[in-house]
Order: sequence, then structure tokens, then C-alpha cells
Amino acid sequence: MDYVQIALVLPSGDKRDWLLAELSEMGFESFQEEDDQLIVFHPQADWDQGMLAISFRDLAEQQNLSWSVATIGAQNWNALWESNFSPIRVGDFCGIRADFHPPQTNIQYEIVINPEMAFGTGHHATTHMMIELMSGIVFTQKKVLDYGTGTGVLALLASFLGSVIIDAVDIEKAAFENTQKNAQRNQVDNIRVIHGTLESVVDAGYQIILANINRNVILDTLPALRNKIEANGILLVSGILQQDQEQVEQAAIQAGFILKGQLVRNGCVGMVFSCA
Repeated sequence: MDYVQIALVLPSGDKRDWLLAELSEMGFESFQEEDDQLIVFHPQADWDQGMLAISFRDLAEQQNLSWSVATIGAQNWNALWESNFSPIRVGDFCGIRADFHPPQTNIQYEIVINPEMAFGTGHHATTHMMIELMSGIVFTQKKVLDYGTGTGVLALLASFLGSVIIDAVDIEKAAFENTQKNAQRNQVDNIRVIHGTLESVVDAGYQIILANINRNVILDTLPALRNKIEANGILLVSGILQQDQEQVEQAAIQAGFILKGQLVRNGCVGMVFSCA
């Protein structure tokens, strides 16, 4: 699979965080922020055949942004990623690195990944917030669903935190395959990886559901997520713009959830819900 690489000249000040949030809402999941540039990636097929390219161009014109587009072949992805990827640290709780980086010190949990065309490394605010939120939740002996698993980072962390069963689902074939490899890389054997949508997850009775996707998918699937979670279970969601927080919160309440906490980072919101 080929990917579109878009390099944007970053605006200064508050607009930088706003831009990151807007691009996240449009479905861009891989971000590389440099001194004066933001580099984002998206599958080329979706870019060429959908409305995404038009929406992006409208956004760039409205904000007077300079940008350029290039195509990155699948065979070039690892070299590109390795040249730009730096280790991530979420306090002293969790670190994420590649196998070519040295281990981090003074950290509770360390995850080793190689994206291989799948997204979700922890660099983006939404994943970072999910990890922060997970640090305050008891996972021991819990059954967990990672909805939109990407590289499997959150599923792997759930395993390290003591979950007994983790189902990780993603609609992208690259994510499905990459999560399997990253589980092996981290010597984790209790993650069941599923290729498909939420409907592909036939099990239920989850005590914790992790949903780091985007507003539209979360809004569309809140009732189905409620049916898959146990009474008193916990739902963590991210990938939500601050401006959409109230809409998502109200929809979650209607689906039977209660807001228990939240985090805000770079114009995005992460929220913790429990079952009503």
C-alpha cells in the first residue's frame, strides 16, 4: 500500500494545536512535527478516491497554509519512519520505543514497536492521553477491548497492566498484521487480534473498552459499545476535538454512560466514562 505524505509549514501560536486537532478529526493518524513543519500520512487510495483531499485543500486555503504532497511506497516506509521516530515517554509510567533504541530507564512499562505502515505510536495527543488515562485505572484480571488498535500500543499496555484477555480490532489490514507482530515483539500472548469493524467482535462482557478513533466512529458505535461492556465497566475515548466534547458527552449519556473524568491536550479531549 502506498501512502500520501503531506508536509505543511506550521503556523505559530495557538493555531498549531488547532491544526493538529483538525487533521486528527479528518483521519490523519501519523504525525511528525519538526521545527517549522508538520508531516502527516494517509493511505493513498483513500486520499485519491474520497473527499479527504478536497477537505484538506479547503482547510489549507482557508488558513493560508503552504504545503506539498509526495507519495511514499510501502517499501520505503520503515526507512522513513526510522529516520524520524524518537522514543516517547509518558511521565515515569510508560515509554514507547523501537527495537533500535536503547531501553529507557526509571520507567514502569516499556513498549517496543515497529509501525510497518500502521499508525499509533504515541506521538499524537490522542494516544498520549489514552496512556495517561490508563495509568489511573485498575486493569488487573480485566477483560479489555481495544477498538481501533493501530499498532497495538494500548492493547500491549493493557496486558502489561494485568489484563487477562484483550481483544484488539482494527479495520486496516496493516494494523491487524502489525499488532500481531508487536505482540510477539513484546512477548505478549493474551491479545486476540481481529481484522474488521466492531461488528466483527462477536464477544461481549468487557470490563474496559479503549476507543481511540475519531468523533464520527465513536458517535456511531456508542450504543454498540454499551452492549459490549459489563455493568460498572469503563469506557475510555479519545480522538475528540475540544469543540466536539459536549456532543460526544451527550451522546454517551444517552447510550447509558456517565462521564467520570477527562484530559485536554493540543486541542483534543480524552474522556473516561462508566456505565450508568
